Order: sequence, then structure tokens, then C-alpha cells
Amino acid sequence: MNHPLTTFAPIAPMAASLTLAACMFAFAVPGCTGGPAPGSITSQDWGTVDGKPVHLWTLKNATGMVADVTDYGTIVVALKVPDRQGKFIDVVLGRPSAADYVARTQYFGCTAGRCANRIAAGKFSIDGNPYVLATNNGVNHLHGGTKGFDKVVWSGSPAMTPDGPSITFTYRSADGEEGYPGNVDATVIYTLTNANELRVRMSATTDKPTVVNLAHHTYWNLNGQGSGSVLDHELMINADRYTPVDATLITTGDIKPVAGTPLDFRTAKTVRKDFAELPATKDDPGGYDHNFVVNGAAGTLRTCAVLHSPKTGITMTVASDQPGIQFYSGNFLDGIPGKDGTTYGKNDALCLETQAFPDSINKQGKQGWPDVVLRPGQVYQHTMVHSFTAK
Repeated sequence: MNHPLTTFAPIAPMAASLTLAACMFAFAVPGCTGGPAPGSITSQDWGTVDGKPVHLWTLKNATGMVADVTDYGTIVVALKVPDRQGKFIDVVLGRPSAADYVARTQYFGCTAGRCANRIAAGKFSIDGNPYVLATNNGVNHLHGGTKGFDKVVWSGSPAMTPDGPSITFTYRSADGEEGYPGNVDATVIYTLTNANELRVRMSATTDKPTVVNLAHHTYWNLNGQGSGSVLDHELMINADRYTPVDATLITTGDIKPVAGTPLDFRTAKTVRKDFAELPATKDDPGGYDHNFVVNGAAGTLRTCAVLHSPKTGITMTVASDQPGIQFYSGNFLDGIPGKDGTTYGKNDALCLETQAFPDSINKQGKQGWPDVVLRPGQVYQHTMVHSFTAK
């Protein structure tokens, strides 16, 4: 089954801004009047990075769910979700402070870009023009390079919307930054909806043909961060096919069926069930780190994965309009100090990163592979929604 080869759309006029529905801010918001209403946004200073002030924003929706996010890397620092008993549990891994994220990011909760995932040998061409990037993952380029979108300070702007509290982060990536061509204006919007969803909307424009493939990179543990292994979580991935990789985790260009492999998550199973079939090697700790070809048409919002914790009863459904989703089982977590005095070991969380396929820029024109070249006059768009329930 072939998929559309682009997730870009022509530039369209900006829709009229939503009416502010609630005003319980710790700071003034123009046009916001009246008393407290369900939901709030507050902000606190969270240090400095590169001489720029960093803030920690706290979004709370009408049901009491809370998200802490920072303008450093647009990182989701905490997400507190109700379990089957109504107890709120922080289900994302993170670091205690902005300085800790700078010291070791591990890509916790961030926006990965300008191009998420791997680019073979850090090289690509657009319209016959060659470009060379940092090789920061062995011989390959990973998640935007030495200082990708996860390691810069974005500008944050809060708003209360009819759906719930929201914050818009913006960043201009200069022409030549990390070796990429073109000035890119990127936007990431987090909305904590009153339906207990974390909605992520990403967009970007450019003034020169370039590569854009943004991904959200939260590490999830539905038993609670710091609670240990996620191997007994139950996972369904809505994908009949996947993209095989070589020894350096670069896609081969093939698209193959998951049937008969440990990558078959079409029916929910524990992460542990077939985990031993992906053993460690000399250079790889083993486990899942694979891109799946999501069933259905790219460009349409559809269910990509469903993750469930039997312990807490929490279920997270991930929907996206992207062609792929990377399932990573936290294989390189190796005793990293986390929040609240916790320490994160191998498989203490997993990532479900909706995206274009890894190294798509070097597979341009190959049947079934998405187009990741963004050109002037186009808008890159990416929506993913994490919906939470518990029973």
C-alpha cells in the first residue's frame, strides 16, 4: 500500500484566533477578563541557558491534569495523569533543572529537529547541492546535530483556549545552523485539553529548500517516572510494515511486513513478550528502536499506537498525521539521575515518536517514502495527540 509522499501544505491565511476562555494566569494576558475559571497557566524562572532566561510553564486543565513544560528545547518536564483510583501520576521521565538538561539531555521530552532521527553519514543533497552535517551518533547524524532544536531556548507565549491551556513556542533556525540550508521558522504548540489530551502541533516555513522532520521525544512510563521497567506495559502499534535498518540503524530503503517478526504489535502484547529476540550486540544494548509504517493515509489524523499499564490502569492512545512512528524501548538509559531523586535504568521508559521515516532525505523518489524537503511557499505540518484514560 502506497502512502502520500508529502506532509507539507501550501501556505494559507492564519485562522482567526480563538477566544480566551479562562484567565487564571500568574501574569496579565491582554483581552482576558473576569474571575478564575477551570484551567490555568503559571510561569516561573528556571535559570538561564546561553545567557537567555529559561522558564518553567505549568498548564493545568479543568480536570486537574498538569503539564510542566520549558522553553529550553520545548521540553515536557512533567505530565501528571489520573490513574484508575484518581491519583495523579507523573508519567514522563525528566531532569530536575534546566542545568541538568544541558548537562545531559537524553532528548527527554523535547522537540527533535531540524531533522529528527538519523541521516546516513551526515550527508544529503537537495537539487544537486550537497550538504554535510555533524556525525553525532557514530558515523551518522542524529536529531538535528550537536545543537539541535532540543538544545536551544525557544520563545513561549501562553493562551487559554476553549479546549484548555496552551503555549506556543517559536524559534528561528538560521541559514547554515548545524549545516542545514535556509532560515527556518519553527512553531510548536502544546495544548493540555479538558478531555485529558496532550496535543502537539508543529509547523515550519523556510526561505530556501531544506530538510524538516520534527518529532516529539517524551519518554513514557505509565506506572510513573522512576518506577522501574516498562517491559510489562501492553502496546499496540497500528502498522503492518516497518523500515529495516543496517548495523548503524540507518534504514535500508526497504519496507517489509511485521508479520512473523518480533515487531508485530498489531494485536496488543507486552513489550517483554518478544524482547529477547532483539538481543544485545557489541555496539547495541538490544531492544526496540524501529520505525513503523503507520496504516492509513499520511496527512490524516489516525491512531498510531495504544499503550496500557495494567498496574495503574492508565491507557495512552497516540494519534498522528505522520507516515511513521519510532518505537524506542529506552535501551540506552544507563543510570541517569532523574526527577525526585530517582535514577533511570535500561527500559525504564519508552518513546513513541511520530515522524517521517529515518533518512528519508536520502531515499527521495523511492516508492513509499515520504518527502522531507521543505521549500519556500510550503508549510511543514505535524500533529500528534496523546489521549489518556484509566480504568
